[in-house]
Amino acid sequence: MTLPGNSMRNTSITRRGASVAALAFFGAALSAASPALAQSGARDPAAEAFVQTKAQRVISVLASKSMSEAQKKQVFHQAVDELADVPRITNFVLGKYARTITPEQRARFTPVFRTYAENVYQSRISDYRGEQLKVTGSVVRKPGDVIVNTVVAGGQLSQPVPVSWRVLNSGGAWKVVDVQFKGIWLAITQQQDFVSTIDNAGGNIDVLINQLQKGGSGRR
Repeated sequence: MTLPGNSMRNTSITRRGASVAALAFFGAALSAASPALAQSGARDPAAEAFVQTKAQRVISVLASKSMSEAQKKQVFHQAVDELADVPRITNFVLGKYARTITPEQRARFTPVFRTYAENVYQSRISDYRGEQLKVTGSVVRKPGDVIVNTVVAGGQLSQPVPVSWRVLNSGGAWKVVDVQFKGIWLAITQQQDFVSTIDNAGGNIDVLINQLQKGGSGRR
């Protein structure tokens, strides 16, 4: 299925726009984690176990020294499907325009955003160059909506780096819907930048799609 630096204004996508998923890779409105919404002291072992297993796989793929870059991309793509709710994130990052995008536009947006988001998240995670992910706790915002806190360590990291994962449980299955690096929730940041781009184009969603097609495969 999001993640950043300078904000994107006018119709250019900047590094801030690259703030998932894988994925971020997308239906329901998402919001930043808020302590006021959390159930004090509550943890969710099932959510923690999901992140420990699936997020560790993503970290391991990117840290692998035995796979080529092409192999990493292929396995990373598969791992993202297991980890992230790609359709939900894809819808979320469009913000208010998720209600007005045409079927034809959505058919074009979905694959280019997927490619864009995977490269963004792969780049962000690779920045840490760690090999091990360890869950340090979780905060239940409400049942089925949990922030799982982790640290990434090992590899070329001199000290552990915190990464948080927002996971939702739908139909008995957990999926990541946003990832926080350095205090920034990537899917939320992407939504802000994508909506700004479309706004500045007079509501023309094709402008965003075309920009992602031209430059979405590169790092922001």
